[in-house]
Amino acid sequence: MSDTTPPVFLVDQLPAGGTVLLDGEEARHAATVRRMRAGERLMLSDGDGGLARCVVEGVQAGRDAALRVLIEERWTEPEPSLRVIVVQALVKGDRGELAVELATEAGADAVLPWRAARCVARWEDGPRGAKALTRWRSTARAAAKQARRSRVPEVGEPIDITALATRIRGAAAALVLEAGVSERIADIELPSSGDLILVVGPEGGITDEELATLTRAGAKIVRLGPTVLRTSTAAAVALGALGALTARWT
Repeated sequence: MSDTTPPVFLVDQLPAGGTVLLDGEEARHAATVRRMRAGERLMLSDGDGGLARCVVEGVQAGRDAALRVLIEERWTEPEPSLRVIVVQALVKGDRGELAVELATEAGADAVLPWRAARCVARWEDGPRGAKALTRWRSTARAAAKQARRSRVPEVGEPIDITALATRIRGAAAALVLEAGVSERIADIELPSSGDLILVVGPEGGITDEELATLTRAGAKIVRLGPTVLRTSTAAAVALGALGALTARWT
């Protein structure tokens, strides 16, 4: 797709107006990677719905890069009435980060890493697990900027099957993607508001015991279509279907 909208840069707090200074890593990216110049436009976002349309007034390149920008318009985009929370089983290697990237670009409102029984990746407590979680969060942040999103989806702490069942019982609806069932995602009556939990299993599949637990909690077991998708792409495809089947894209 062509890139015709202004690039988005994240700030901790969105200024109220006037001329502001963008510095740090975001400024280095704007000045060095995107090579932005005076007169060009960009968007500032706080990652929580706040957006500001700006014009660049001046650029300082180099290690101490900074941009002086004038805020032309500022507003806050509301959260969608129907929020989709992607529960993504842990995936070995960079496929987990790919799953988060694609889900974020497709509109996921939050991502929960799931320690499913058949996950090859384990994310044990400690530095290694914390490092993997940081990579997922960094991926969501970068993907939200790429997609020009006003909100960066939160990537929560890893959960187990018990915690997942509890989350499902408190949600408006929950869908578990499983290739070998007859009921399609298009056959399900979907809510118009609240949290919709979308569960994606690991490469080895969801166990019968896990499916039984999730079903007892109120989840519906559904398939997307006639083909089997990788765990890294399933959430993005499902989010596209949900966008068309609900009012999320209107």
